[in-house]
Amino acid sequence: MIQTKKISRFKLAVDDVHGAIELWPLWFRLGWNDILHRYRRSTLGPLWFTASMAITTVALGLVYSQVLNLPARELMPHVCIGLIVWAFINSIILEAGDLFTGAESYIRHIKLPYSIYVFRFVLSKVIIFAHDFPIAVVTLAFFRIWPGPVALYAVPGFLLLVVNGGLISISLGLVSARFRDIPRIIASLSQIIFLITPIIWMPSLLGERSYLAEANPFFHLIELVRAPLLGSAPSVRTLVVTLALTVINLLLAATLFARYRNRIAYWI
Repeated sequence: MIQTKKISRFKLAVDDVHGAIELWPLWFRLGWNDILHRYRRSTLGPLWFTASMAITTVALGLVYSQVLNLPARELMPHVCIGLIVWAFINSIILEAGDLFTGAESYIRHIKLPYSIYVFRFVLSKVIIFAHDFPIAVVTLAFFRIWPGPVALYAVPGFLLLVVNGGLISISLGLVSARFRDIPRIIASLSQIIFLITPIIWMPSLLGERSYLAEANPFFHLIELVRAPLLGSAPSVRTLVVTLALTVINLLLAATLFARYRNRIAYWI
């Protein structure tokens, strides 16, 4: 009986995801409207994302090239792509806590698959990433860095990031709906993660202690996209770590979503 109940919960969760996929025009429109609503009556609109990221990239790249005594040509592309990928990851982690609570008006009044809100959320982050990505292209062109065909590895790498973003959004969205302190804890931790992750500095600066960077899973998530764009394929270790993280995120999200999906409406 217990086994049958577990199978039934899992099937309902799978049906929820399948139903959301079929309603792709709806969550696509909702995700796009999220961007438009955030910058309503703004002159530049979503281009504020691009302007802000460009200023941050130039400022940190120039300052840290002096602090770390590294050529700007070497450090700035590393910093630029690292910041863009980190912004994508960080925005998901920080805002996933409001995934379901922020959609309270929809959930309470319209019966829709809960996965729609996940797809909507991740799509809005992908759109923001698309606004930031031209900065990386301009930076590489400015320093005359041509990664070659290996840059194509960044495409499946980013898709893997998107999948992980969707999975972690489900987990954080559910846990945060039940325990409202979780987003605040994550906001505090994200600042620490940013500082200890090789985003604005390079692992080689650690010398013999570079293993400290290798032990950081966020480093591998960033390298999955950054390494190909800088002209080198992701290392085997990076692939193994990211695939392992994907499996862990999948198991965690599937377990939580299957078991607590029906409680979302009561928690928000």
